[in-house]
Amino acid sequence: MKIYTKTGDKGTTALFGGTRVSKNHLRIESYGTVDELNSYIGLIKDQAIDNQTKHILVKIQNDLFTLGSMLATPSEKETLKNGKERLNIPKITNESVTYLENTIDEINSTLPQMTHFILPGGHTTVSYCHIARCVCRRAERLSVSLHQQEGINPIILTYLNRLSDFLFMLARKLSHYLSVQEIKWIPEKL
Repeated sequence: MKIYTKTGDKGTTALFGGTRVSKNHLRIESYGTVDELNSYIGLIKDQAIDNQTKHILVKIQNDLFTLGSMLATPSEKETLKNGKERLNIPKITNESVTYLENTIDEINSTLPQMTHFILPGGHTTVSYCHIARCVCRRAERLSVSLHQQEGINPIILTYLNRLSDFLFMLARKLSHYLSVQEIKWIPEKL
């Protein structure tokens, strides 16, 4: 199978279901940003971190592929003429969100209470978490815009919102794991 098809040479691409749109369409920006996020999570996973965290990150990467597929399927193409779902894969669900919430709560229970905002940084791995969190927030903003324009499954918005919270907590967890002191944000006095 060839990797190149030449069908996008004029700046369009096909959504799941066959509709062709411009490569800068909001739907493409949304799932393209989710793909970027997935790559950053892979970068975090490739660092010297514990195996349990790596396992969680692989699950999230799989969820993000699913979420991207959901975003790549316009609502009018979600079902076939015979009433069956076009996208025949497990979807992101409330259980996916609950998994993130439970993981966040578990991480939070092992860390000292946060008393200040925290500046990103302190260690490369921690910085990767903060970059991923920012990319996640961008994916969320784009998905909110898409939802306002065309409508998407609202669980996508919930998942991305919770995932950014998870990535923040992961940065805190890895700071602790790597024995890195968190950098508190203390505004300078005028």
